[in-house]
Amino acid sequence: MSSIFDHVTLGVSDFQKARGFYNRVMPALGLPLLWENSTMLTYGAGNEVFGLQLDGASPRRGTHVAFRARDRESVNLFHSEALAAGGIDAGAPGIRPEYHESYYAAFINDPDGNRIEAVFHDTKK
Repeated sequence: MSSIFDHVTLGVSDFQKARGFYNRVMPALGLPLLWENSTMLTYGAGNEVFGLQLDGASPRRGTHVAFRARDRESVNLFHSEALAAGGIDAGAPGIRPEYHESYYAAFINDPDGNRIEAVFHDTKK
């Protein structure tokens, strides 16, 4: 089954409390802990990932949704259309090597402050 979502991240104010909660609940759904550092952790299966990130007093604390894009051009179009529709730039289209060498993405904050991402995993570079 294909999904339009690449990953979803929730902002949390108490990382340790959220970690304890989700470390018990996600495995019950067959979604093991995949990765963590001091401010973020991810659970998942296959290519679909759910994450938690400590946001504290960040003005954008809230939801992060990443939609899968068909190609780089779709990421670029997403970014330009979102800006034209009143979104706030949170990361222009480009490779994000901090995630992996073929992670091509753009980030927008929507009118409510939610972080919306379009991502293409360009494995045929």
